Amino acid sequence: MTKALQDARKELRDAGLRGAYLVRDLDSGEELGLDAEVEMPIASLVKIPLAVATLERVARGELDPATPILVQPGRITTPGPTGLTKFRYPATVALDDLLYLSVAISDGTAADALFARTPPTRVADELRRLGYEGIAVRHLMDELTRTPAELFDRTQIHLAHALAIEASNAGRGHPVPQLDIGQANTGSARAFVDLLQGLWRPRTIHPSTAIRVRELMADNVLRHQLAPDFRSDATRWSSKTGTLLNLRHEVGVVEHADGQTLAVAALTESQVAAAVQVGAEATMAKVARMLHDELRG
Repeated sequence: MTKALQDARKELRDAGLRGAYLVRDLDSGEELGLDAEVEMPIASLVKIPLAVATLERVARGELDPATPILVQPGRITTPGPTGLTKFRYPATVALDDLLYLSVAISDGTAADALFARTPPTRVADELRRLGYEGIAVRHLMDELTRTPAELFDRTQIHLAHALAIEASNAGRGHPVPQLDIGQANTGSARAFVDLLQGLWRPRTIHPSTAIRVRELMADNVLRHQLAPDFRSDATRWSSKTGTLLNLRHEVGVVEHADGQTLAVAALTESQVAAAVQVGAEATMAKVARMLHDELRG
């Protein structure tokens, strides 16, 4: 193991994190990672394959991006959810705009309106058709609002996080279905980097699909995890985040002004029973940057 990987493991351990990382140069194929094959629940990262499957159907003429869709309000009043999920009244939104809401602002209600047209099983089938393995799509986003966190008062939210941390077993099963790798939407750092490779260097994915997903990820408004370490005047950072209980993930692509393009996947789980962990997110980004810098040389 290189010194960079040893240092990365220590940074994660000292911050109370476990992580699965992979950084890959999309042109040379060189890569550097930590536990990149470990399967984890992916929370809102599932919105990337959902967007891919939806847009592949658009490319085949099965769906019209301009189709107006009546969406019922999410009626979620707890902090965190965004967009239609916080709406109080029905709204009519075009299918392509639902894609924007789902990916760029991580709107779960918008995503479920898309799942109503391309269900989880069909998204999974589309990934297999395109040649991408390692991402399991099993349930709707609404399931992520039905965890123990919704049962506790905000002053006791740490109890939900303690359950998430302590109840996991050696086989990565869990009494919370959304954290059980046999029931949840799951994936690995490698599986997501492979999908990012296909979006930035398309072979089986339709070019129009790849272009639109890249645009949506570039518009991501959630910039508190990896973005501070990857955004600059000389780089373009396009990404998607995923957060659920003690899970904090982000996958994205950094395009440098000199032409080098690297995919980054950071999937982490905290061992600290707290909802707000700014320090953990900073460490998550620091480790991703360490691996990026080592690979970039």
